[in-house]
Amino acid sequence: MSKFMKKILINKNPWETRAAILRNNKLLNVFFSSHSVKILERCFFKGVVTKVLPGIQTAFVDIGQERSGFLHITEIDRDLAVSRMLDTVQLEDSEVKEIKRHTPLDIGKIFKEGEPVLVQVSKEPIYEKGAKLTTCFTLPGRFIVLMPNIPRVGISKKIEDKDEKQRLKDLVKSLLPEGMGAIIRTSSDKMSEKEISKDVAFLVGTWNSILEKYNKAKNTEKVYEDIPLSLQIVRDNLDDDIEEVLIDDRDLQHKVYKFVQGIAPNYSHKIRFWESPPSLFEYYDVEKQIEGALHKKVSLKSGSSIIVESTEAMTVIDVNTGKFIGKSNLEDTILQTNLEASEEIVRQLRLRNIGGLIVIDFIDMATPANRQKLFTFFEQTLKEQDKFQSVVLKVSEFGLLQMTRKRSGKTLIQQLMDTCYTCCGLGVVKTVRTIAYAILIKFKDEFKSAKSKNVALIVNPAIFQFLSHIEFNSILELEKLYGGKITLNSKNDLELSEYKMEVQ
Repeated sequence: MSKFMKKILINKNPWETRAAILRNNKLLNVFFSSHSVKILERCFFKGVVTKVLPGIQTAFVDIGQERSGFLHITEIDRDLAVSRMLDTVQLEDSEVKEIKRHTPLDIGKIFKEGEPVLVQVSKEPIYEKGAKLTTCFTLPGRFIVLMPNIPRVGISKKIEDKDEKQRLKDLVKSLLPEGMGAIIRTSSDKMSEKEISKDVAFLVGTWNSILEKYNKAKNTEKVYEDIPLSLQIVRDNLDDDIEEVLIDDRDLQHKVYKFVQGIAPNYSHKIRFWESPPSLFEYYDVEKQIEGALHKKVSLKSGSSIIVESTEAMTVIDVNTGKFIGKSNLEDTILQTNLEASEEIVRQLRLRNIGGLIVIDFIDMATPANRQKLFTFFEQTLKEQDKFQSVVLKVSEFGLLQMTRKRSGKTLIQQLMDTCYTCCGLGVVKTVRTIAYAILIKFKDEFKSAKSKNVALIVNPAIFQFLSHIEFNSILELEKLYGGKITLNSKNDLELSEYKMEVQ
């Protein structure tokens, strides 16, 4: 039995379905699917090219959503691009092969405005950006990810046995139709030819049905969407490490059970119904763990902690010793703290769905051997516990570790939080003093030009308190300067930065 025995929990409500993956009752991943929000990622559309911008090698494609999706030259498979560029040119086969290999791509010669094109959404719309589109199509299955128009076969790095790698590559190549490729998933390790053949046949059939629907579809129509969240999670994660799948809705449990009987009948006994009370997520403390993943600070068992902060450009993670004092010496304390933090950082990256550039500021270690131990442990932990592709650089002498992790969808914070309307994402607000001085600057100009110099300055109670106790002499100075009288008043419904001047 694996030391990483896990559970899948699926909670269904009238408004939303949630799925959580736990290891030793610690939350690894959580997924949300609102019944009123349409998920676009992985969907196929019969899009219409609305604008082609050769300067940035991008085409905008209408897929029937609020904003057009964008298709960059790097997301267009080369065979499609070159064949479209050569549509009007008569060439011999040998010349076509040579051009396909060396011709630089030009999006202005690939697409024309107003023409239909089959596209797949690779990333959901975010902020003011439309969906990111691709023609490098992928269809995920249980054992492989089919690439119907990219004739390459790749394999998961987590399958380490060379003979098994070769067996799987040869098998999948023999099963794929000409012109198609695939990525062989970790779950295919040691699987039989019959199981993998079944998966390939199903995905090829799905692709053929997509092409049929595309030919019949109207412009901007959706032609395919992935299976519901509950089935996706089971398809992508159900393996020997999963102890059980607990579902708190009887109808959904039957659907998942039937689905698993079709794709992996040997696991169908793991699909179980959870009868409340207590509720499924409450019993396994999932609600509290989701709440904790929205905070910057994560406390560790030893008394140390990590701080996670994300920006547009990168995520920075800081490791602190806190109350951990170690058992022998300072270097031992630092190494143990860093190792403990490493494991938690990997969990947090998964849980928060953090991708892109990540810089981890470990506590400085004087010994190069300890830095190597930390790097090896961190890399191994990533390999064992995180499915997403990542690249890790060595720990620097300053204790910094740089890495990249594949992005996929929105982060947990983007899914569950909005930018603060008070601080607008800064994380800080102006002091009462700063706001009061800004009000005085504006008020000074108005008071100076007012026809009557007998006025009332009405402000928020906090500003009133500051002006009447700290800066009352400044109010008296203004009266002397412009020869008038200023009465201070407060009003509860005014925002901190708001004020009114009333002529008496």
